[in-house]
Amino acid sequence: MKINLLLFILIFNFKFLYAKDLSQEANSIFKNLRCLVCQGQSIADSNSDFAQTIKIVVKDKISEGKSEKEIYQFLTEKYGEWILYNPPFNITTSFLWLLPYLAFIFGGILIFLLIKKRNNS
Repeated sequence: MKINLLLFILIFNFKFLYAKDLSQEANSIFKNLRCLVCQGQSIADSNSDFAQTIKIVVKDKISEGKSEKEIYQFLTEKYGEWILYNPPFNITTSFLWLLPYLAFIFGGILIFLLIKKRNNS
């Protein structure tokens, strides 16, 4: 009897630990997905019908054993890269990823030239 009770307690606790892990993984995915209806909110923050549907799809994919990358790939194929807040680096998104660095370098060169011109005057 004690063994059965001990096994029940162990299984019961593992089930809740696994459920908590699934909800944390789902929440991290929800925060990286853009609501296509709300245009400025993530799926986690939105209450639109689209957001609720995507939440169900993500939870189903997690329960099927799909990884985060596979879920993003599935949603990107269906809705395009716009749905991701953090798009992958490829040829079409390279400008988005490189623009801040180019602006930083250009700004540094501009400041350097202005200081050099000021010192020469």
